This record gives sequence, structure tokens and C-alpha cells, in this order.
Amino acid sequence: QVQLVESGGDSVQAGGSLRLSCAAFGTHQRWAWFRQAPGKEREGVAAIHTLDSTIAYADSVKGRFTISQNHTLNAMYLQMNSLRPEDTAVYYCAARRAYPFYGPLEKKSYNYWGQGIQVTVSS
Repeated sequence: QVQLVESGGDSVQAGGSLRLSCAAFGTHQRWAWFRQAPGKEREGVAAIHTLDSTIAYADSVKGRFTISQNHTLNAMYLQMNSLRPEDTAVYYCAARRAYPFYGPLEKKSYNYWGQGIQVTVSS
């Protein structure tokens, strides 16, 4: 079992920055950030491999968002810069362990999920 707790969600103006954090309780092989806007499917934003730190980003966030992790704290972060109104969504931390893998940004690759936090970007 892996428990995930997100923090850092907020409301910001377009062009602003936010840093999301995810604390994990339990071991995992890879974790990621997903987001879900109202009326849309949950989509992968960024993923990082726990051991070798291989990273993947969605095209929509490349160059603006940075994913990182701290092994000592068993924590993952998402630094979000140059935020846009279309980044508004509930952001979820996800992790996988001993689970079928369909790709780092595929939601069906992950079997543990946080409760989600709201990020709102106003124009």
C-alpha cells in the first residue's frame, strides 16, 4: 500500500508560479502528476522514475513545468511556471508498484492516487 498526500494548490494569476508537493508513505517504482479539468479526462502532466529519475512531460507543459523528487523525504514536486488559465485543474499525485505499465503518462499505469488539489489560474 502507498499513501500519497498532495499540498501546494492555490489560485494564481496567469504568468505566475506554484510548487506542488506530494509526500509518499510506502515504496513505489515510479510516480507522476496528473490533472483533470472540469468536463475533461484526467491527463498525465509529468512523471519521474523513482530509481533512475527518468522524466517524461506532456507537450503542453514542456519548458514551463519541472518535476523533481527527494529520496530522503520520499517526496515529489512539480514546479509550475508561466501558468496559464488552461492549467486550471485538480492535480493528482500518482504512484505505481507491481502494476502493468502502459507508459509514464498513462493513468492506467498507476495504482495509487492522492486525493487531488485544486490549482486555479485566472487571466
